[in-house]
Amino acid sequence: MTDKRHHHHSRRAEFSSKFGVIMAAAGSAVGLGNIWKFPYITGVYGGAAFLFVYLAFIAAIGVPVMLSEFIIGRGARRNPFGAFRKLAPNSLWPFAGMMGIGAAFMILSYYGVVAGWSLEYIVRSLTDGFSGKSADELAADFTTFVESPVEPVIYQLLFMFMTGLIVFAGVKNGIEKGSKIMMPLLIFIVIILGIRSITLPGAGDGLKFFFKPDFSRLTWEGVLAALGHAFFSLSLGMGTLITYGSYISADTSLPRSAVQVSGLDTLISILAGLVIFPAVFAYGIEPGSGPGLVFITLPNVFVQMPGGYVFAILFFVLLTLAALTSAISILEVVVVYFHEELKIRRKVATVLATVVTGLLGVICSLSMGINKGQTFFGLNFFDLMDWISAYLLLPLGGLLITLFVGWRLGRRLVHAEISKGGHLSPAMLTVFMALIKIIAPIAIAIVFFKGINLL
Repeated sequence: MTDKRHHHHSRRAEFSSKFGVIMAAAGSAVGLGNIWKFPYITGVYGGAAFLFVYLAFIAAIGVPVMLSEFIIGRGARRNPFGAFRKLAPNSLWPFAGMMGIGAAFMILSYYGVVAGWSLEYIVRSLTDGFSGKSADELAADFTTFVESPVEPVIYQLLFMFMTGLIVFAGVKNGIEKGSKIMMPLLIFIVIILGIRSITLPGAGDGLKFFFKPDFSRLTWEGVLAALGHAFFSLSLGMGTLITYGSYISADTSLPRSAVQVSGLDTLISILAGLVIFPAVFAYGIEPGSGPGLVFITLPNVFVQMPGGYVFAILFFVLLTLAALTSAISILEVVVVYFHEELKIRRKVATVLATVVTGLLGVICSLSMGINKGQTFFGLNFFDLMDWISAYLLLPLGGLLITLFVGWRLGRRLVHAEISKGGHLSPAMLTVFMALIKIIAPIAIAIVFFKGINLL
């Protein structure tokens, strides 16, 4: 028996500690969305009121969907495709897993591009490339860089190489170890930046904007955006958390893990808001200034800020770390699929997955500049990958995951999986089943219809 058990363990990796689970899964959830997108959409939709609605959605939909992914992952101990196949043999359910794997390919292709920009901006801040420049010059610099055919590609490939390197080292020695170092570092940096930002003269207006809700400013549009972002911020629907769930040992409580990971993810988003809003208000810059917020607006703030040289470097290191902890989880989805389903050796699978997603990324990067003219449905390749994954594959994946756990697995199996490593009251289980059977699917369907402009 011992022999067989040992063999099984050497074949299937596991996270070595509860801390490792939280850091890896939070790393997967914490990404560009927290630092780049969250402050910007909070700015667009009026600040605090948006934040409160967002928090409600995280609790009511984010946590249950994350828990569902963990249940599928640990229940099957397989990659997303194999997990559905094991839990629902001879059915069409494995296609739900396949969509996640497809989404991982697409997301990593354009994600690596934006992460590459972030790497380039570390170099820019080190070489003091922002100083003495006006907002317009910074904007022009960004556009010139993004549209150039060489630099962004080099940085994107460098970022993909870093991602591949961590995944190549394996689940325990790569992903878990990397997350245990990168996540505390990320939290430390975001706190330092937050303190700097809050202590700027005139920061109070930013804090008021961020924390004092004015519900008259909240639109239906804002509510939908909060719902969508709650779903995307936790990186749900593409199987990263099914994959990580499959590495969680049996003595770890899944509900507790889901709550801790969602909590940490949200905390980091709020801290990112604390970095950005007080600083932006202190220097009288418009907070809802679009996706360029991080690459144009913030360098403009750093130029004017005492000690801005150091803080610019720290900020772009923060952004890169956030991107890296997410990118490794997305790459892992593809790798473990290649490894378990196509029976390719893990290290070979890692190289293959990194190269393929890296090349797709090059196409994404070039579509911002020299291939601008090539559009599909009016979108360049970068935007197309973003649109298909964010608006079609992720919501559909999330929808299928919730329906699967709620209606196909059933209460008994769900209870068996979530009562390992902790106790769950029957009342809580009933609430969870209601959320997962009815509330979450409706909410995700709304995100989906909104995304394809039917709402």
